[in-house]
Amino acid sequence: MLALPSSRISTALLGLYLAQAVPLYLVAAALPPILRALGVGLDTIGSLGVLLAPWVLKALWAPWIDQLGRTSLGRKGVITICLAITLVCIGALSALHPVEDAASFFPILMIMSVSSATQDIASDGWAIEHLPPEEQPSGSALQGGAVAFGVLIGGSGTLILHDLIGWSATLWTVAAITLICITPFLATPETHARCPLPADDGAPGLRRFLSAQGAWAMLGFALIFRLPEGLVKALEQPFLVDQGFTLSQIGAISGGSAAAVGLGGAFMGALMIRWWGLTGFLIFLICGRTLAFAAFYSAATHGMAPSVLIALSVCDTFLRYVEITGLFTAFMRFSSLKQAGTDFTLLTSATLFMYMAGSMIAGHMANAMGYGRVFLIATALSGLTGWIALLLLPVQVRRTPVPTLTRTPT
Repeated sequence: MLALPSSRISTALLGLYLAQAVPLYLVAAALPPILRALGVGLDTIGSLGVLLAPWVLKALWAPWIDQLGRTSLGRKGVITICLAITLVCIGALSALHPVEDAASFFPILMIMSVSSATQDIASDGWAIEHLPPEEQPSGSALQGGAVAFGVLIGGSGTLILHDLIGWSATLWTVAAITLICITPFLATPETHARCPLPADDGAPGLRRFLSAQGAWAMLGFALIFRLPEGLVKALEQPFLVDQGFTLSQIGAISGGSAAAVGLGGAFMGALMIRWWGLTGFLIFLICGRTLAFAAFYSAATHGMAPSVLIALSVCDTFLRYVEITGLFTAFMRFSSLKQAGTDFTLLTSATLFMYMAGSMIAGHMANAMGYGRVFLIATALSGLTGWIALLLLPVQVRRTPVPTLTRTPT
């Protein structure tokens, strides 16, 4: 059986990450097909990958956010401020047209990305501080499940509502849902389920992370593991548009799979880690995603029946949420309570660095050589980088943690 967090912590985690995921996937999942339907080129859509830059660079200000978390403002105060900024940005976007007001549109998206990335630092630090090692796989699954429903609401829900009620009304609806989602977290007292730090423990910093045993190997693992995924993810929904699917159909496919198999995939990942250990889990994941990328190559070069293409998209979604659980668990195991937000942020930023690079060049590559060759390159990279990353994973992360016996009330 999985070790599960308390009901209060579980509800708070779900609400926290759902409120974070809904605005994020409004931009990351819904905006690309909307732009494509409005006639925007693949190269321009691919260039939106630069919006991931704050998620890569956030490690630079993560120590400061960790330090703020120790003040009277607390992690909850940081999260509240960041979410307020995000909601103001959504309100501003509702008054603009995605193409006609592009000059104003992009800067607002970048502000929104910075606020969301900063919120994520505080959110991850809060999660690590409230999840002892034996609860980290299930806690990571809860985060993955929240992301799944975030894709459903912020991504697919936006696409469907956009067809029904238009851009402006859709964004106001998304903002209202986000406020509802954050309520359970705000109602949870900011206490530490794991041992609190003394006030004189020292300032958080990147140097402290890099001085830890196995830090460089762990950083290498995080840096290359998701290298090929940006190539596929950035093109998947535009590819479906070019295969004749409508925005509503794409919303139903991606949202339905996120809700139906994303949540299941997240908790299946937690079970796999318990059954096989982290090493066995990663071997399964590397093989599974490589086969999925190869199937996308086949679909692009030889064609694929719509029903089979839908099944492939659902399978890819399943693997993506399985992966979220595994990577988050590995990063939590390596993160120190002395600077939980900084350590976890540095590792997640590393995974996004190559992912962002792949997303930014995917559209240009597809314009130059077609979908098929891009998917083929992603397939080859998936196997190669996956096995190299597996060899780099530090021994202390591979080991199953011993259950924690002490826990303060929450």
